[in-house]
Formats: sequence, structure tokens, C-alpha cells
Amino acid sequence: MPAQPIFRVALPGPLRTLFDYLPVPDPPKSPQPGMRVSVPFNRGSRCGLLMEITPASELPRERLKPAIQLLDQTPLLAPRDLQLLRWAASYYQHPLGDVVFHALPTRLRKGLAPLDGRPDGWRLSEAGRRTDPGSLTRAPRQAELLRVLGEHPAGLPTPELRRRCGDCGAILRSLRAKQWVEPCRSPPLVTPLTGQASQAPRLSTAQQSALEVIRQGLGHFAAFLLDGVTGSGKTEVYLQLIQQLAQQGRQSLVLVPEIGLTPQLVRRFEARLRQPVALLHSGLAEGGRERAWLAARSGEARVLVGTRSAVFTPMPNLALIIVDEEHYLSLKQQEGFRYSARDLALVRARLAGCPVVLGSATPSLESLRNAQLGRYRHLSLPSRAGRAQLPELALLDVRSVHLDGGLSPALLKQIRSTLDAGE
Repeated sequence: MPAQPIFRVALPGPLRTLFDYLPVPDPPKSPQPGMRVSVPFNRGSRCGLLMEITPASELPRERLKPAIQLLDQTPLLAPRDLQLLRWAASYYQHPLGDVVFHALPTRLRKGLAPLDGRPDGWRLSEAGRRTDPGSLTRAPRQAELLRVLGEHPAGLPTPELRRRCGDCGAILRSLRAKQWVEPCRSPPLVTPLTGQASQAPRLSTAQQSALEVIRQGLGHFAAFLLDGVTGSGKTEVYLQLIQQLAQQGRQSLVLVPEIGLTPQLVRRFEARLRQPVALLHSGLAEGGRERAWLAARSGEARVLVGTRSAVFTPMPNLALIIVDEEHYLSLKQQEGFRYSARDLALVRARLAGCPVVLGSATPSLESLRNAQLGRYRHLSLPSRAGRAQLPELALLDVRSVHLDGGLSPALLKQIRSTLDAGE
């Protein structure tokens, strides 16, 4: 009779090793790497991630304990995702268990069931859709909430509804008593579906050239440095690439360095793509982040926009990675598990066999060097898009001038004149 296989499990912690366990007795599903598993540890139990199933262990079998329970029906992470995490742990010299759990949403790290499928938001009922908010003149807050939900037929997550309408728990209870609203599972991203999609502007010659070169790289690994001055239309190049892939059912990952850059980018994407855009950053509620993660993992979300940790999010149909403002230091994690999301994006693109676009108006020196060496294809957008003109530059001699907080009187005067002109 062949010996039982061995589970090799990653657990969060400072130890740079995997832990060996005997398999779960009579598991309901066939165990696979990428599944979470509950295992005995010390005097209690912990949630770990199954990394390997091997025929033997370095330890005697009599010293191994059996795993307690498989926590997932299917793997949360695919083999390619595990390969990226192993590479990151090795390259950045960090314990693999910590790296693996850094890539999971908070609740899933604790061994809890995924939120997928549970009601977490609100939408209008059939009666609510027939109700005119303008008729509620004596209940303005109810009217406001009905209008907001009316703009989102698929529903809104409760935290997002509170952000837009304030503390609305009592109002929701009143509207539910009238059977005008009902709980629902909200979409991973909040996309307004009213109105018409925005039209793509006419591209400049440089934009069109860059777009065509990157399109030739679709379907295999290639690295592009999109070097464009501010206002040159880098985002429009991104949009047209993402739109083409979304229409083909393929996914795009867009990394941004800061939360503050996310809303304006997402508004442009939503207006153009009319596709689910999942958001992943620390400013979202825990449930919202997890649903975005699950939507990207399932392929439901064709576009994922996120800050640096989004580079680890599983995306089965990944066809393009974009790193916007690739020179920003905030793309580097500076505490705990330290890594560069830009550099990991390049590794992930190679593993996925897809192109990666690094965009910046002021590329980092290392990216410029890689372009010089031919590792990246250097694409230039030297002028602003449309009729926009570059601002005039003037060099001021401030060696003998008193500065106010580092600003010269001439500069302060020009700033005041600009603001007074409404510019």
C-alpha cells in the first residue's frame, strides 16, 4: 500500500520554512496547492496555505500530525500565483509564510469563508424603481438615497452608500419597511451605468505609434517604458489597450502609487469602458477589498486598479499590466515584507506571458538605464495632447532675496496672479 502523501504548508511567521503534515482524513474535496488548510500548531490550530503535496518528508512520519480541515473547495491561488510568491520570498529574503499571507485579504488570512455570494449592500426593489424621488418632498434624505440607488441598478455596498448619504441606517430601515429597497450582493466595483460611454479622442501621431507598438506585444512578455510629458495622453493609451482586451474577455491590472490618484483614473475608466472596474487599496472597507479581490480572482472584474499590494491579486485571464507613475517611491513597501511593486509587476508579466507598460513623465534612472540596454522598449510622447501647450519656464535668481518658506516674492506674486485669474 503506497504511503500517504505529505502536505507542505506555509504559515505566517518569522520562520523561513514550510511545515509538514499528514493529509486531512477523508477530505470532502481533492486537496490541491493554493487551498487554505487548518493545521495543529503548538497547543492550538492555525490557518495555513497548502504549497506542495509531496511523497515524503525529512521528518519521520510518526512525528507528523494530520492536518485538521481543508478550508476551501477550490484553490484560492493558482500555480502561477504561488510561483510569483515563491520568487518574491526568495529575492527579497523574507519568510515565505508571511509573503503568502500578505497576498490574501484579511478575513481569508484568519481562515474565514469568502464573502462571495453574501448580501453586503442595497438596491431598489421593483416598487422602489417605480417610486419618483421627487415626490418625497417631506423626506429629502429618503429621496436622496433613492436617487443614489437609482443610479446603480446592481446595488451599492453599504459602506459606499454611507459614504455618499451619511449615516443612513434608520432611512434604510424605513425604506425597507415600505418595501422600496432590498439587501443584495453588490458588484465588486461601483460603476454608474446611466448615460452614454465617453468617446475616444483622436490620438496624436506619437500616441498612435506607441499604441501600435504595445499592441504588437500583446500575447507575450514585453516591457515598455512610456515616457510622456505631463498631459501627453499616457492614460488614453492605457484606456485603448484595456478597452480592446476587456472586449475580448481578458483582464488588465493597473497599479497606481497612491490612493489619491485612484478616483480620477477610475472615473475615466468607468466613463469609457462600461466594464466592471475593481478597486483595491487600503482606503476601502475590509469587505470591499475582499470582494474586489474575489472578483479579480474569478475573472468577473476585467480591470483591477490598485496600489502596490494589488500586484499579488490572482487574475486568471491577465493580459496586460500597467504601472502608472512608475518612478514613485510609494510603489515600494518600506516595512514588514519590503518589496518593489514595479519590479514585481515585471516578474509577474514574464510569468503570465503578457506585456507590462511603465508610464511616467519623469522615469526613474533604473528604468531609463534598462531602456538604454534594450531590456525595455522606450516609447516617447514628447508633447501635450490636443491643443494643450507646455507652460513657460523662467529661471529666477534668488541668491540675495529673502525667501518665505522657500518661496521668493516674485514666485508668490505669480502664484497669486494665476489664482486670481481662476487658473
